[in-house]
Amino acid sequence: MSTSQVLVERLILDLLDPKLKEHALAELRKKRELFPDLAPMLWHSFGTIIALLQEIIVVYPALSPPTLSLPASNRVCNALALLQCIASHPETRRHFLQARIPLYLCAFLQTESKTRPFEYLRLTTLGVIGALVKADDKEVINFLLQYEFVPLCMHAMTTGSELSKTVATFVIEKIVLDDVGLGYICATADRFFAVGTALASMVTSLDDKPSPRLLKHIIHCYLRITENPRGLEALQTSLPITLKDGTFNNLVKDDPTMQEWLQQLLVKVTSGKVGGWPPSVLGGLPKI
Repeated sequence: MSTSQVLVERLILDLLDPKLKEHALAELRKKRELFPDLAPMLWHSFGTIIALLQEIIVVYPALSPPTLSLPASNRVCNALALLQCIASHPETRRHFLQARIPLYLCAFLQTESKTRPFEYLRLTTLGVIGALVKADDKEVINFLLQYEFVPLCMHAMTTGSELSKTVATFVIEKIVLDDVGLGYICATADRFFAVGTALASMVTSLDDKPSPRLLKHIIHCYLRITENPRGLEALQTSLPITLKDGTFNNLVKDDPTMQEWLQQLLVKVTSGKVGGWPPSVLGGLPKI
């Protein structure tokens, strides 16, 4: 056993000692990229998940009214970073979902404050959800739909900083790329209106703070929605005019993929023809 692995095991044990816990959280966060199997070590070690969840729960009282300090935010974000590590690992991802651990993070995505401690908390929480959807796992999508994470991400899209908006939009993008996710969003007028309003607000925000990366996620979301007959019909009257009039030509010109997506989007919205992807699944929420 290497010296580094012995150190990591020691730090994991230190999570159970209140006097050593804060230091252990910070050090493990720094080392998580160096140890591919840190997630299983965290998950299977005695008391560790409870110790991480304690860090989450202890800041709940500081959410409303918003009194979260920067040191407290840094500490809980260190715990969240370790949960992200668990969420992204193929051996522990399913356990993470089955234990319903993402539900402990919902309150962090409901916050309104735009101060640095809250923005840091929001962004790091979105990082956990983003790590889940990167796996392209239908079980993840089903979980996020069943437990109403779509409205939480839309709230972050309209509340957070540019980086938070980008990660939240990425999560929505991964959801609509799934057939069940697309069907869920387009199944009712209310759901589509909520998502459409959030995406349109993102487009408006780009007028003041241009972001090619955010625009690319937005365009891809819209393009995928056109693969649903209801979604396409709605976009024919609700697609933001700035996506049609060349406003973002300077943001698109250096990205051939984004150029192609935007062109496809405009052709589909103009022609009213669905095509390119299999029909989406419409209906109720999937059960886990």
